[in-house]
Amino acid sequence: MREHGKVIAAGNGKFKDDGKCVPLDVKTGDSILFGKYSGQEIKLDGDEYLIMREDDVLAVVEEGDIKKKTTKTKK
Repeated sequence: MREHGKVIAAGNGKFKDDGKCVPLDVKTGDSILFGKYSGQEIKLDGDEYLIMREDDVLAVVEEGDIKKKTTKTKK
């Protein structure tokens, strides 16, 4: 499975318990890195897509540089 890709569509954000919408860090057109087993594979009109939560995105790649997303890691 690929561990990098391009965002072709993104939602408006995630709604919190208080009803406020928190915008996404990723946007359409972003090149991203993600974990090997992230997301759900689907096939639509003969094309394969990977649908995932923003939490599965490890980094956004911008012009050869990597902008790390804040993630929690165990040591």
